[in-house]
Amino acid sequence: MTVEIPEDRIAAEVQTRLEKLSKNARIPGFRQGKAPAKVVRQQFGSRVRDEVVGEILQSSFGEAMNKEDLRPAGQPVIDKVESTVGNGLRYTAVFEVFPQFELAPVEGLAVVRRVCNIGDADVDAMIEKLREQNKEWLAVERASADGDQLSIDFLGTIDGVPFEGGKGENFTINLGSGMMIEGFEAGLTGKSAGEKVVLDLRFPDEYRNTELAGKPVRFEITVNKVSESLLPALTDDFMQKFGVKEGGVDAFRAEVRQNMEKERERALRQQFTSEVMDKVAIANDFELPSTLVQSEAQRLRQQVAREMAMRGMNPSNAMAEFENSVQAQAHKRVKLGLVMAEIVKQAQLKADPAKVHQTIEGMAASYEDPAAVVKWYYENPQQLQQIEGMCLEDEAVNWIASRAQVSEQTVSFDALMNPVQTDNTTEAST
Repeated sequence: MTVEIPEDRIAAEVQTRLEKLSKNARIPGFRQGKAPAKVVRQQFGSRVRDEVVGEILQSSFGEAMNKEDLRPAGQPVIDKVESTVGNGLRYTAVFEVFPQFELAPVEGLAVVRRVCNIGDADVDAMIEKLREQNKEWLAVERASADGDQLSIDFLGTIDGVPFEGGKGENFTINLGSGMMIEGFEAGLTGKSAGEKVVLDLRFPDEYRNTELAGKPVRFEITVNKVSESLLPALTDDFMQKFGVKEGGVDAFRAEVRQNMEKERERALRQQFTSEVMDKVAIANDFELPSTLVQSEAQRLRQQVAREMAMRGMNPSNAMAEFENSVQAQAHKRVKLGLVMAEIVKQAQLKADPAKVHQTIEGMAASYEDPAAVVKWYYENPQQLQQIEGMCLEDEAVNWIASRAQVSEQTVSFDALMNPVQTDNTTEAST
């Protein structure tokens, strides 16, 4: 878009500012505020005009957007700026706009709502998991076996040269965990405390550290200690760790079931929202502003980099393998943002203040002073806006679900909480 500003608009603003400036201007040879207008213009005119042109350039773009009823996506690239005294201002703005599109009818969407019943067997399994998470390790005088925990010293070398991260002392490893490269844990099975082991292995071709990927490596290992696990009994002390101080095993099972039910409701809602979002994204196809996609991709890269740094990984070494995923996710998020905004607009949806307050109270309940947390949210507009956005998303999902073709699918609790690992454990579908 080419924007032209007439000289008289610029000149009028320059004149106004010079008149104000002349009242306090200090110019050699004249008393303060008494210099002739011509002298003031000679002294300050060029600078003042540059200021006025810069400000008008910024404001005129917004004015042009309103006049042409355009919604720019991202900042414009200002080019070919021409501004000489007497000729006004002329420039070219290159920018992307938010797309105009027609929503795909939600009545044609087929979405699946999962349902989950929690039985006694599920509670038993959860209690065993809690015992597993709180197990103790006892040193044993025997050869190691799958499931044991080892304390080892190790030194890794490539072509006889140690490499960064290839040395450890009193390093803990659980046999059978699959956390080490292929052959490492197997090579330590059947070993006793005090034994020395040499393993000639190879780093995987797709290893996260590209400098080591595919290279042969030798590990010289000393086994310091072999330990086996001991699961805790359901004693009063154990149950008190989970807030159950009286009532025995029955009260403990009731507490576990209640927590599982809370997790179930959260997971069911989260998965149904994802299901609806996925179907909406697929159903609506239109060109996205690359500015928005790249801005979201950059935000995701920064998020991935922070997470990798927290895990002790070097983001620069591994970021490339995430790029395709980052681009795809950014594309999907931008599309969903535009589609959901259009649904909210067309359906005239609003975040229910009561639901917002209920959500904030639920989040605050786990803090020592819930009332103070609630007050903090309402005193911080940005934080409150995030909660309102969450509630508005729920309203939009409910609106879509009330019009879409919804079928139910019964899944086990384990399949619900671990969907990636248990995709094939669906019990029934209706």
